[in-house]
Formats: sequence, C-alpha cells, structure tokens
Amino acid sequence: MMLPEVCVANILSFTTPADTFSSAAVSSVFRVAGDSDFVWEKFLPSDYKLLISRSTDHHHRTFSSKKEIYQCLCESILIDHGRKIFKIEKLSGKISYVLSPRELSITWSEQRNYWFWSRRSDSRFPEGTELIMTDWLEINRIIKTGALSPNTNYGAYLIMKVAPQAYGLDLVPAEASIKVGNGEKIIKTTYLTCLDNKKQQMERLVYGQRTAMTAKDEAVGAHRREPELRDDGWMEIELGEFQTGRGGKEEEDKEVAMSLTEVKGYQLKSGIAIDGIEVRPKQSRQN
Repeated sequence: MMLPEVCVANILSFTTPADTFSSAAVSSVFRVAGDSDFVWEKFLPSDYKLLISRSTDHHHRTFSSKKEIYQCLCESILIDHGRKIFKIEKLSGKISYVLSPRELSITWSEQRNYWFWSRRSDSRFPEGTELIMTDWLEINRIIKTGALSPNTNYGAYLIMKVAPQAYGLDLVPAEASIKVGNGEKIIKTTYLTCLDNKKQQMERLVYGQRTAMTAKDEAVGAHRREPELRDDGWMEIELGEFQTGRGGKEEEDKEVAMSLTEVKGYQLKSGIAIDGIEVRPKQSRQN
C-alpha cells in the first residue's frame, strides 16, 4: 500500500536534495511529494527571502514554487549590488560565496599607479582589478561562519589570472593563510604563477637572486604549490581550509580571516588579475 502524499513529503523533508531529486523516479506520488513547497522549504537557507531581495538579477522576479527558488540559487545569484555571488550546491544544499575584488582589502588598491580597476568580459562582477606594479602584495578578507552551512569543511580560494606581460610573480613565494576566531593562523607558501623554465631564467637575469627558501622549493619542483586551473577559465590558489560548527543559537559565530601576502622579498611584481575569493565546501569544485 502506497503512503499518502503528505507522509511521503514529510519523509523527504528529512532527507537531502539529492535523495528528493532521485525519488521522483520511484512513483508519481514521490514525484508530486518531491515537488511540494513543504519539502523544499526545508532545504532552502533560512534567509532565502532576504537573499532574493538582495539579488541584482532576481529581486523583482516571481517564483512559482520553493523548488524553483532552490534551483535558482543553485545557478548562483549576484547580491549586494553585484559585490558577491551566492550559491547552493544542487545535491547537498551547502552554501558557497564568491566575494568580489571590491569586497576584499587589497593594499594600495585605490592608488592608480599600483592597481587598475576595470570591467572584465570574463567576470560576473561589475569590476575586476589588475596589479600594475608593487613590491608589497597583501589581500585580506573576513567571513563569518554563521553565513555558511553548519558542520561543513570549507576551503577558501583566491581567484586570479596571470597577464601575458606579468613579471616578478615567481621569484619569491607568497604566503596563504587562514585563521578561525582566536585559533592558530595556518600559513602555507604558494607561488603566484605556474612553473615556466624559460621565463624563470629570464626573470633571474632581470630581477636578481632568489632567496634560499625559494631555491630549496624549486629543487623539489613537483612539491611546490601553484595556482590551479578552474572550469571557468580562471586560476585559483587555495588559501586554506576550515570547519564550521554544528550551528544553533548557542554556538559562537566565528570570524574566518583569509589572506594572501608577499611582503618579505621586496620584489617588484606585476600582472596578476584578481576576481575575488571563493569560499565553498571542500569536496566540491567550482563550475
């Protein structure tokens, strides 16, 4: 005997979006129950109405169902005057954010002889920025765990590209770091561009000696940390990872400080374009 539709909907609300999507193939009762607002209300972020109202694209849009709202958020939406991207993963419902360059603290970014701001055709944000020249690279941002999904392992990634005319990015490694609340600051070294032997040789001649640390890192070659290519054509550097708490009103909403710096070598560098910092569940990859 088939369970009533309301009972099926109640059961599905305790599962996951992935289970609900797949259950539609079981029977027409599961398909109808799986489309109900009661089920999808459980999977939506508690502040989904506020998120839609903050959207650049959808704040005047009318949705026919909660499932349609969920699917809209899975596609990602621009919020806060185009300064952030909000997204939920289709199968898990986990929250991701991309914070635009205007949401980041970039040292000397308003000085025109250091950074150049412009509209980029390869970005969803109204503005991106490219380094003209500096010997002090420092990019910081703070996000609170309460804005993310509870009990989830997150990674933070700097989204960037290297311009053809770039220089000085591979002479001294940068430091990527994450710090949660009053916890320990976790620092890892990383290069801002991928290994290119011919370019390295030229830069050594033009820009001088590498540090002992750099030489040692180059010797191990395959173990050096470098930007990785994304599906959207940009590159990303992992700044670190962290775990959110179980959630609940009694749990502290902690600050997560994310940064990338290269300030020790006093090495002139140029040609890195920044498209923001993405904070996403660690097991997934941005499309």
